[in-house]
Amino acid sequence: SLLSVISLQSIDIEFLQDFWTSKVYFYRQESSIGGFYRQITRRYHHVLVYLFVTMATCVIGPFQEAFPDTWTWNNDDKSPNVELCSRNEGAYFYIDPVYHSTGSAAVRGNKGFDRGLHYWEVTFCETFGSSIMVGVGTKKAKLHTSNYEYIDILGTDSESWGLNYKGYLVHNGRPTKFTDSFYSGTTIGVLLDMNAGKLSYFKDGSFLGTAFQGLLDIDSELYPMIASTASESEMQLGIRGSKFVTLEDLCKHTVRRYVDYKNIDKLCLPHPIRNELKML
Repeated sequence: SLLSVISLQSIDIEFLQDFWTSKVYFYRQESSIGGFYRQITRRYHHVLVYLFVTMATCVIGPFQEAFPDTWTWNNDDKSPNVELCSRNEGAYFYIDPVYHSTGSAAVRGNKGFDRGLHYWEVTFCETFGSSIMVGVGTKKAKLHTSNYEYIDILGTDSESWGLNYKGYLVHNGRPTKFTDSFYSGTTIGVLLDMNAGKLSYFKDGSFLGTAFQGLLDIDSELYPMIASTASESEMQLGIRGSKFVTLEDLCKHTVRRYVDYKNIDKLCLPHPIRNELKML
């Protein structure tokens, strides 16, 4: 069978990425596997890719087939009032026993996204104070305020987008009621669709809706972010996964990213494809 050719122990992510982009062909290097097996794997390489992808993916949040992700919070890209633990998956805010909270503090993830679909979950271990938030931001998004400036720091300007525990979306300093307040122990799922330029939220597995659109207009990678104003508050990063579209969809979204609506008809493309680009 084809599975007899596969040694799962020898497969790593970099190899799969190389194989998927046709940079290498899959075949075992050991002399025990002869030319017959190399011919089989070359002839049925598309089947092997399907098997590899199927075995490497799993159900993650709303994705039936997603690649598990391993990014964490970035210890070098955070407010000084954030302490990370548990392999940088847990974040504590304002733990100084003397000064307590003096403003707003945030931390960025160590991986940014500019294409594909990405999902992650954050558990709000406590919910109190002026603001505790989850969202996304650019590399320029603000991470810290002081002088007792308690604000929704995710969404305070055009560089970040956030949802606070009181149920308000915030961007460009403008709050909009989105959902009911949530409480300690609530898990919020974040779905960042960088193919369509949308950010959506889930609450304990239930879809809350699309919160923000137009993210394709941002000429920057977007990073997962969390923030808090509350002393000794804690947030825990949960499951993470990514999913990528077909090559055709990827090409369409790449074209749409760099060509605005009014210039689509100037492209030397068939009319049906131009119509599809207009709908993205």
